[in-house]
Amino acid sequence: MKKHLHSLISEIKNRHVFGFDLIMFCMIPAVALLLRIESLGDGAQYLSPLILYTGISIMWKLALFFPFGLYSRYWRYASVDELSVVVAATFTSMATGIFLYFLVLTPLHVIPPALPRSIPIIDGLLTVLVVGGTRFGLRAMYDLKDHDEPKNVRKKRVLIAGAGAAGSMIIKELKMNPHLGIEPVGLLDDDVRKLGVRINGVSVLGTLRDLPDVAKECQAAEVIIAMPTADGKAIRDVVQMCAAAGVPSKTIPGIYEILSGSKVSQIRDIDIEDLLRRGVVKTDTCYVAGVLRGERVMVTGAGGSIGSELCRQIAVLHPAELIMVGHGENSIFGIAGELQRQYAASDVRIRTVIADVRDEVRMNQMFHALRPTVIFHAAAHKHVGLMESNMSDAVTNNVLGTRMLVRLAEKWNVKRFVMISSDKAVNPTSVMGVTKRIAELVVNEAAERTGRPFVSVRFGNVLGSRGSVVPIFKQQIVSGGPVLVTDPNAERFFMTIPEAVQLVLQAGAFGEGGEIFVLDMGEPIKIADLASDLIKLSGLENGKDIDIVFTGLKPGEKMTEELFYADEKPENSAHEKILVCRDWSRRISELDAEIDLLAEAAGLGSEQ
Repeated sequence: MKKHLHSLISEIKNRHVFGFDLIMFCMIPAVALLLRIESLGDGAQYLSPLILYTGISIMWKLALFFPFGLYSRYWRYASVDELSVVVAATFTSMATGIFLYFLVLTPLHVIPPALPRSIPIIDGLLTVLVVGGTRFGLRAMYDLKDHDEPKNVRKKRVLIAGAGAAGSMIIKELKMNPHLGIEPVGLLDDDVRKLGVRINGVSVLGTLRDLPDVAKECQAAEVIIAMPTADGKAIRDVVQMCAAAGVPSKTIPGIYEILSGSKVSQIRDIDIEDLLRRGVVKTDTCYVAGVLRGERVMVTGAGGSIGSELCRQIAVLHPAELIMVGHGENSIFGIAGELQRQYAASDVRIRTVIADVRDEVRMNQMFHALRPTVIFHAAAHKHVGLMESNMSDAVTNNVLGTRMLVRLAEKWNVKRFVMISSDKAVNPTSVMGVTKRIAELVVNEAAERTGRPFVSVRFGNVLGSRGSVVPIFKQQIVSGGPVLVTDPNAERFFMTIPEAVQLVLQAGAFGEGGEIFVLDMGEPIKIADLASDLIKLSGLENGKDIDIVFTGLKPGEKMTEELFYADEKPENSAHEKILVCRDWSRRISELDAEIDLLAEAAGLGSEQ
């Protein structure tokens, strides 16, 4: 019987709800009249005006309820938002009925005055009960279906760390999907005002510091960290408490993953990015969107880690066109396919160009055909070790490619040019760092000459980018080790890719011309600590299951990276996480001539 009832509920559509409402709207005025006169025998004298009133009331109700969306919602999943819509629609209908009855229909004698004046008020109240009761009755019956679970099925008991919106959503998802075999038994939150409160039927049992004791009392088999806006330190503390209590932990995506399309309810293993992320960075997305909306935005290196994330975040800002330029066809094919699927129904035109930024003829053809108005230049050789032994390619790609692209941007009247730089450009000890420093000078010189907002954005390592230490360490761990670290004291600045790109877009929108924007990278992190965390997250123990071996610094590498030259005098920008440098006392006076000499040496294949 229950199965048949649940099947029937699942088959109810908005057209069925509409039909039920229509029937009830025909009956409600008669019921209102009976409640008013309290005698069926007295009702015959009101029959004609009642029929007329009923027809008119149906028209105004439907005229209001359709715009409010009462017949275009999924009522089995109704929430507070739907409740507010129902309340607003029904009370608007009631107010409209009273207004029409007393100020239009009765004075104009459309409705005979014999009909009791309380009818529209009683009618309105009954409509509120019927419309609201129908919809939330469906929701309640569907919830009963969700709670009708198989007996004698052992479920995994989990604690939810975080009693905010994300924690509430996780509980709701778990209850709506009993087949997952997961039972939320309690919540933890540092907001003491929530202690003892029940959220979706689950109690807040303590603060995060109480995790070990609560996990033991509840016999929790797992902890789900539902804190998408928390910084890495908070996540790390919870993970450490879980480890001390001997309870495995999982998490949901961080805020930047959610902004990039991940679902809040997607539960996954803890990753190193979770332990190193910072708190939410507030960006003025409206300002950035205002700069990019309607523009033809070109991203070079669009298949790379930074370039592809730039494309993802730019696509949501409604440019007229997104032009993705890259040398590797497979990577461009991948990001293009992803965005074309995601934005198939939008007005964003996505174009792909397979080209090398060093090929002047090809790039000039592309500028002529597509006329980009904003450029984000992320195409570069970035691997320090490789560039030490491939100096010619480092120069031709990072220096000559940037200069050629800047010149084409000038020629074709590009409005805004943003180059992705690196902390390795500061007091460089590597070929890669030198080439990125010269590229910064190229962009600045063009900004001074043209007066256009051509700028550079400088930041450190990004977690998870191709060839960065995290993927390398993960592969070494999977292979059984050892994990190779250059020096126990070597440290680097780290930032997640989505966070870095979000700030790049913000900085690029701020640019007036010639600035170097430097992202606030927080405190540097020892690479050895990073390796140790990755080993722990893999369920292994450093020195027992897998070793860390120190190899010594390689040619071109520093012990610690820097973000500024001593004389750059960084200033605060309009964004708290972005600094700006405008002191160019180190500018090279004969920049083009010096680059030409570099180009000549690179053409000869000189590695000196």
